Amino acid sequence: MKWPTHGANPHYLYEAMNLPVPIETLDFSANINPLGPPPLLKENWGQLFESVIEYPDPHGTNLKRKIAKREGLHESQVLLGNGGAEIISLIGRLLAGKQSVIVQPAFSEYEEACKANGCQVEYHQLPANWAWTGEDLSDKLQQADALFLCNPNNPTGSYYQKSIILHLLEECRRNQCLLIVDEAFYDFLAEYESITPYINEYPNLLIIRSMTKMFAIPGLRLGYLLADPAVIRKIAPFQPHWSTNAIALKAGEWCIESESYIIETIALIQQERQRLFRFYQKRNLLVSPSRINFYLLRDPSLIDQYPFMQNLLTSGIIPRHTVNFPGLEGRWLRFAVKGPEANDKLMGAVEEWLDSRL
Repeated sequence: MKWPTHGANPHYLYEAMNLPVPIETLDFSANINPLGPPPLLKENWGQLFESVIEYPDPHGTNLKRKIAKREGLHESQVLLGNGGAEIISLIGRLLAGKQSVIVQPAFSEYEEACKANGCQVEYHQLPANWAWTGEDLSDKLQQADALFLCNPNNPTGSYYQKSIILHLLEECRRNQCLLIVDEAFYDFLAEYESITPYINEYPNLLIIRSMTKMFAIPGLRLGYLLADPAVIRKIAPFQPHWSTNAIALKAGEWCIESESYIIETIALIQQERQRLFRFYQKRNLLVSPSRINFYLLRDPSLIDQYPFMQNLLTSGIIPRHTVNFPGLEGRWLRFAVKGPEANDKLMGAVEEWLDSRL
């Protein structure tokens, strides 16, 4: 079976599993803010039409300046991209022919970008409960040029504290190795500890950010890289001209200003995630220790969750499979945290699945 490599676009999943698509579906496979785009973006959307007849600023100066100010960095430490995916692809070019270590399970595009550029890839598999101190990587880093860490982790939702990142930074610096931290979901985390100031102290630190998840604009494609200016100068020439379109640039400026929307989102996600977890725990289902807007779920009576997933898909509930996550291989399903109504429907479908097995 040829499994889709991403969430969203659920028709590919139904096609792979040879299932008809129900009339009504709820997609829990994409980890997008359930509130939708910020009100400021919705209210001013009409202003963006004129942008389609003009070339965008090739440097994205206004948005870059706002990001740099918010992060306490210089504009020379920011590179805008066509979503986090382009940033990952550019880093792959930087690492061409070198060796990388990926902390697994993790977003599949790190490995894809590395291998597309002839980079040798080695895994560092996290323990079964995903608890980690970062203390067991010394041997692998001796031969590595880069270490990839997704934090908060996709797909588990686990978060590794700043002390762990600082330990890894020191280990990587000692071994002349880049530490690439993908923070695509950092802004869903109430207890986030910023590591951006350490870019000034550790030129081997690269931070990937996405604006598509928190601000629910995946169709616009917008992300950025925070790194030492020398790293930015090495990567930037690989990027096509006008990589980021004019509508995305302006939308990004408005999103940066939507602080109250971010606060509202975090509160909603925390409330709904706790409610879902109480439901699962009462029914003896297993969940990952997520602290953000998605989580892993498992029916412990099954090794492979395929029957569970098939049942949910038939009822119109769309999870994300984990077949292509090393270390998971289909033994878990991933779900986004949505709004109360959608989560109620998910819990109802899970309840029906459990009842059907009695």
